[in-house]
Formats: sequence, C-alpha cells, structure tokens
Amino acid sequence: MKGFNPLDTIVAIATSQGEGAIGIVRLSGKDALKIADKIFLERSGRKPSKFKSYTVHYGWVVSSQGSRVKGQGSGKNFSSEVIDEVILTVMRAPKSYTREDVVEINCHGGIVALRAVLDQVLKNNARLAQPGEFTMRAFLNGRIDLAQAEAVLDIIRAKTDSALALGEEQLKGGLSARIEKIRKILLGALSLLEAGIDFPEEEQVSPDPAGLAGKLAKVVSELNSLLENSRQGKILREGLHVVICGKPNVGKSSLLNALLKKERCIVTPLAGTTRDTIEEIIDIRGIPVRIVDTAGIIEPRDLVEKKAIQRSREQIKIAELVILVFDGTKKMSQDDRVLIGKLKNKPVIAVINKIDARQRIEKERLLSLFGRVMEVSARSSRNIELLEEEIARLVYRGKVPGRESPLIGNLRQVTAVEQAQKFVAAAANSLDNKLSPEFIAQEIKDALSLLDELLGKRFNEELLDKIFADFCIGK
Repeated sequence: MKGFNPLDTIVAIATSQGEGAIGIVRLSGKDALKIADKIFLERSGRKPSKFKSYTVHYGWVVSSQGSRVKGQGSGKNFSSEVIDEVILTVMRAPKSYTREDVVEINCHGGIVALRAVLDQVLKNNARLAQPGEFTMRAFLNGRIDLAQAEAVLDIIRAKTDSALALGEEQLKGGLSARIEKIRKILLGALSLLEAGIDFPEEEQVSPDPAGLAGKLAKVVSELNSLLENSRQGKILREGLHVVICGKPNVGKSSLLNALLKKERCIVTPLAGTTRDTIEEIIDIRGIPVRIVDTAGIIEPRDLVEKKAIQRSREQIKIAELVILVFDGTKKMSQDDRVLIGKLKNKPVIAVINKIDARQRIEKERLLSLFGRVMEVSARSSRNIELLEEEIARLVYRGKVPGRESPLIGNLRQVTAVEQAQKFVAAAANSLDNKLSPEFIAQEIKDALSLLDELLGKRFNEELLDKIFADFCIGK
C-alpha cells in the first residue's frame, strides 16, 4: 500500500459524511493517546493517557491556538478554543480493533464539526488513514485473518439479512476454521510423505498408500463442497442480476411494481410506455436481487426508442436470470418466438401475465419449451409469491444454505480453492499411478500455499492493495 507505514498513527472520519446526529473520528497507533492528550479537555482536567481502557469520557475537543475562553461550566479558564463538545472512548492495545491504542471521538454529526476535529488530530502528527487501513492493521497485527478481513467489507455492503448473516459467520471465522481443518489434513499427509522421503530405508515411517489416498480424497471432497456453494455465496454478496423482458405491453412494468410492492414504474395501456431501463434492488427470500425492467423489444420508432432497445439488449446479455413475460390474453406472436430464440443460452423463468382475464396463449407450447411456467396477475399481485419462490429455488437449487454453512463467494477465494482442489486431485492421481513421493509432496505443498494465501498466512503488497482498495476510509 503506497505510503503505508505501520508505525504511523492514523486518523479518519469513521461515519458517513453528511448531516447527522453523531459522527466519529477514529485514531489508531502508538501516539493515539498522546495526541488525544493535546486536543481533549475533560471537566476534571485528567488526560486520556490516564483513562482506563474501555471507558467513555465527556469533554471538549480544543485547539491550543485559540483565544482565552471559559471552560463550559468547569469554573476554569482554558487558553484554548473549543472546537466541539464530544464523548471520547479509549481502547488500549492489544484489546482493540487494530490491536493498537485506539481513540474514538464522538462529535456532532455535521461535516464542519467532524472536519474541524479531524484537522486538530492531523495538526498533531497523525496521518490520514488510507482505505481499509484500520482493518488491514487488524490483519497485520494478527487479530483477524485475510478471509475475515474480507468479511468486514461483506458486512458493510450486505443488502439482505442473509448476506449479513453470511458476512457475520465468516467474520467469526466459520470459513477460516473449515480451511484450517483442510490444511491440517494436508499437513498430515505431507508429513507422512516427507518422512518416507527423508528416511526411505525405515519401513515404519513409509506412508500407507491407502491411508494417504483417503486423506487426499477427503480434502478433494471438502474443497468440492466449498466450490458447490460458491455461486450462492457470490449471489448473497453481490446480488442476482435479473432482467424482466418481453414484447411491449405484456405487463413488465406492472410485474416490477408487484415485486417491489410499490408503484415504481409508470403503467399505461399504451405500448412502449417504458422507454429506458429501470433498476431496483429488492430482497427475495434473503437474496439481494438487482432487478431491471426493460423497454419492449420492438422496431424503434425514433432515436430514443432505439437507444432504449439497445440498452435492453445489453441488460439481457449480462443478466444472470431472465424473467420472460407473455401476455396471457393473446396468442404467441413472432416477436415472442424471436425473444425465445435469443434466450436459449440463458436461465429463464417464463411468466404468463394477466391470468385474471380470458386466456388465449398456448400454455402447452410454453411448457414444452421451458418445462415450468409461472402464471401471475401483476395488476392484482396474484401468485407473485410463487414467482419469488421460483427465483429462490433456482438460486439455491432447491436447498437454502444454513447460516452455519460458510460460503465462499469472492473471486479471490473461489480461485484459490479451485486451484488447490486441482493440485490435491493431481496428488491423488500421482499416488494412484505410483509416481515418486517427491512429485506428490510438491503438489500438496502447492495446494497448501494457495490455502495459506486465502487466509493471509502468506501475502504480498499487491494482494493487500487489491483487497483493501475497495474499503472506505475509516474502516
């Protein structure tokens, strides 16, 4: 991380900037208490460096460069200017978020007050923290591992209760414990191999091929289980990209309104009312769904419709799931068939809308194409819950993962597990083919190296930059 020095005392505004009741300025580092002594004034005159850990104190942030003012009812005069009335909390090393001395100053939430307090800290030789630097220090100081550090960001970005529960489970070490269990099995296998390599003449230290094969098979199974759940983990973290499409006037916007349970889109009897993509995030059975309503795929009548249709096609192209809506009161048209043809390689939920009116659509034809068809009335919200259940069923493949099941989801973790699984599978294959123990041992070492990187037992500056760059300043 450019400009990073772990010996610096760092500071940042730790709450969202803007108008609010409370804002927090956070310091961490060896000089945090020394700086607090210079800028904080308690009624009794005691200094923060004398406060016990995990104690909270009322007072004022002051500047030593102000005019002489009276001390807010204390009966004393201060050669200082009061910046803000605050609550100061002390958390001493090593029992703090960063395992360093940490001071948090609860100020009034306006941006002017927060920046004034921040400026006083910076004037006393603190450095402005870089994005994620507090959490990175927690990792570097051994309080959390790298998978847990990533979970902090997952919690901050969680859009549903399920995503929050997943982040909390990983922060508690659920995924880390599972990876550690796999590492121990591999280390056991490696020690058996290396004993046989170092002492080939000693029969009692030669590894049992059947026992070794069992260890490797167990590891392959564990890694495969993690990978099988990785798609759900990714969706819970990042959201499922769902696109509603269909020809004009089939009820796409009404369906979005029904799913949102509010009037988000303008709905009229006129075809082509929606002339741009409309995107919202909703919670469907714990799944954060980024749902997009698109303009009807028609021949454009003007430049605006041409742009809208182009955007619709782009959204369909990148969608992870498509809800294809049909007007149940009309027979299938050529436009419907063209859309069906364009979605052959996409996961699709076929929806017949307007079931509260006389039906004319060929439902059997749709069943032969899609296997399952949802029938709804977007106007009256009839069967909308069944549609939500179908979305969840497709995501979870019929099995909702429990909160105790650690899920990997970000690309770094998935890639590490995938590559580790390949090395372990290669080691098992080498064992079956009676190859040299040195080859098998090296493949196990390569797998261990990847798992070590996942947990942060080995890392480089580039890796840390990549992970913590997405964090906000102050976390």
